Amino acid sequence: MALFITDQCVNCDVCEPVCPNQAIYMGHKLYHIHPHRCTECVGHFEVPQCVEVCPVECILLDPQHPENQVTLLQKFQVLSAVEPSVSVHNSQTPACSAQDVNTAAPTKQDAT
Repeated sequence: MALFITDQCVNCDVCEPVCPNQAIYMGHKLYHIHPHRCTECVGHFEVPQCVEVCPVECILLDPQHPENQVTLLQKFQVLSAVEPSVSVHNSQTPACSAQDVNTAAPTKQDAT
């Protein structure tokens, strides 16, 4: 599943810089996670980095975006192909299409 940030967020700014997929962005009042970019850090780390650093534990699995490990790895591979700075750690799983990873995270201008 993709992750999401609850309204318990205190805008401490620690989650955004640790996201390897740039899935976290500042919305109007709170940080948000773009579900098409969130891989729960699969392909990068063993555990989601935003969850590790969040001081108020407000980052949860998003039940509206259920995904299994294979799907998350495929999403990671697509993001890696689009953004060469992201390294692929496991290339055995076939990649999904670029359409599956709709768009980049909204810009701060888009989120207002």
